[in-house]
Formats: sequence, C-alpha cells, structure tokens
Amino acid sequence: MLMAHRETLTGLVREYEALSRTAAVRRTPDMLRRLDDVAYTLCVSTGTRDVHAALLAARHQLRDTRPGDGPVLAR
Repeated sequence: MLMAHRETLTGLVREYEALSRTAAVRRTPDMLRRLDDVAYTLCVSTGTRDVHAALLAARHQLRDTRPGDGPVLAR
C-alpha cells in the first residue's frame, strides 16, 4: 500500500483538526464543505472509509515515518 507523503499527511491532519474546532463554534456551508473535502482526502490517503479511522491511521503513519521520507510502500 502506498503511503501519503509525510508533509501532505501532516497538513491534512492539522487542517482537519483546525476546521473541526471552528465547526464547533461557527458553522458555515463553505467551511463544512471544506471539512468534508479534507475528511474525504484523509480517508483516501490512508485507505480508510471513516474519518476517525483515517486520523488514527494518519497518526500511526506519521509516527512510523521520518521527516523527509517520501511516499513509501507499507511493510
């Protein structure tokens, strides 16, 4: 299985978390649409179907890769 580039995955996780915090306080159609888009991209990038599973998988992948690692095949 291919893994997303470390920086890409880090950016997606950070953006999802920031959008989630904003959504808890202020929901706009554009912001909710972006949140859905980022959640979808996280799922595709981690090979999952649920955003919570995607976040867990992303954090696991980030923990197991070194800075500067590009896309790699999972062991």
